[in-house]
Parts: sequence; C-alpha cells; structure tokens
Amino acid sequence: MPRPTRLSHAFAASALTALLAGCGFPALTATSPGAQPHASTTIDGTVPGSASSTVGTPGAADSTRTSTALTTPAQARAALAQLDRLPVKGRAPKTGYARDRFGPSWTDDVDVAGGHNGCDTRNDVLRRDLTDERLKPGTHGCVVLSGRLADPYTGRVIAFERGASTSSKVQIDHVVALGDAWVKGAQQLTPAQRTALANDPLNLLAVDGPTNSAKRDSDAASWLPPNRAFRCTYVARQVAVKARYHLWVTGAEKAQTARLLASCR
Repeated sequence: MPRPTRLSHAFAASALTALLAGCGFPALTATSPGAQPHASTTIDGTVPGSASSTVGTPGAADSTRTSTALTTPAQARAALAQLDRLPVKGRAPKTGYARDRFGPSWTDDVDVAGGHNGCDTRNDVLRRDLTDERLKPGTHGCVVLSGRLADPYTGRVIAFERGASTSSKVQIDHVVALGDAWVKGAQQLTPAQRTALANDPLNLLAVDGPTNSAKRDSDAASWLPPNRAFRCTYVARQVAVKARYHLWVTGAEKAQTARLLASCR
C-alpha cells in the first residue's frame, strides 16, 4: 500500500533543494509533523556523509541505501554551523520517561518517510540498510528474512538471519537515544512528534546488536562508535536529528561533537 502523495511536503522539498545542495545535503521529501527542520537540515532520512536513506514502498527496489561514507568537509562545516544553533542546557530530570511515551514500537502509523506504507519501521530500516536481503513471501515485500549488514558502528560485515535467537544480532539504533531525547527537550513535544522521532529514518540505523546495547541512552559525550571512521557521520546525524526536533545539547556534548566535526574538515 504506497504512501499517499503529500503536496505540501513536495513543495517544501522543492523550495529547499538549492540551499541543501549548497551545503552538501541531498534533499528528499518528508518532514516530521510539527517539527520544522532548520534551513540546513535535510528533510528526510538523509544524513551527512551517507547515501540518501529514503524508505520506499515494500517490494520495490530501494534506489539508495545508508552507507558508511565519510562526512565531507562541506558537510562537516554545515553540521558545525547547525550545532552552534542548538541550545545548550543541562539535562532535565528523567522523571516520567518510558519507551511508550514515544508511541508504539516501530509503528507504521506515522507521518515520516516510510510511514503508512504497510510495513513496520524495523523492517523498513532493514530493507534500507541490508544488502542481499531475502524477503518473506506473502508479506508484500515487507519482512526481511536474511541479509548482510555493513555495520557502521564496528566496520564489520554481519550476516542477519531472522529468528528468535538470531534477530538480535542486528538491532535498529536510535542515533539520538530516546532516553537522551527525553531529558533534552522531548518531554515538551507532542505525542505525535515523539512518535515521529522514534520512527524517523534520519534517527535510525541498523547496527551490531551488542554494540547498540552497550550504547544505551548515551550522548556523544559519553559514547561513540568503535569504528572511528564513522564518528563524524554519527555526530553530524545527531546534530541533524536534534535540530529537526528542537532538542538541545549539554556543554560536554557540544564540545565533543564540535571537536569531532572539526577533525573532519
């Protein structure tokens, strides 16, 4: 069931194309409800230093996939400028945090890229990020049974096999962890905006399961991917997510992020 065309989103994408291209950000088509991106933010699941991460209709070949390409100097400069526009505050209390404050896990009922396409968000991201994937018959090209992941966090290639004891080898990470988002402004978002944040392809990566578990709710000041080559892209993506959803950073987080982005220039 393809996603309905949204003329307002298409118009916004067209209007920003020239500006985004000048910053090295490919422009796509969707934005999150009520969370308007800043001018230098991509407007879909695209991240500096990676391929476009459009999530297409299940069953159709995705033309682009997330990659572990390094952030370019122009993208690093754009991310640094965007970082400087983020508010700097301390963490709010974690009181009231629960996963369900960000909506049902991997819901398709969300107005971000891949929403309303008849496939849950987890399988959308697996289809986007895995190669050589094998899809389950009778699921309209939705459910991924197996594939290969070039894991951005470790730099290893991981074989994915769907199953009770094997699926957890590949997990879908929230690049900005939901617990971190909660204490840096997400408490002030509407339920629909938090659900969008939890299912937005911009904030999601298929990664090595144990490495993702070790990250927990850490921000850039306390955790970075072991794969050093991906760190610039990782923090640039966190900046883009926080800008889109009007979240803030701590002083230590900003300093670490700025240091990494400066090294990519």
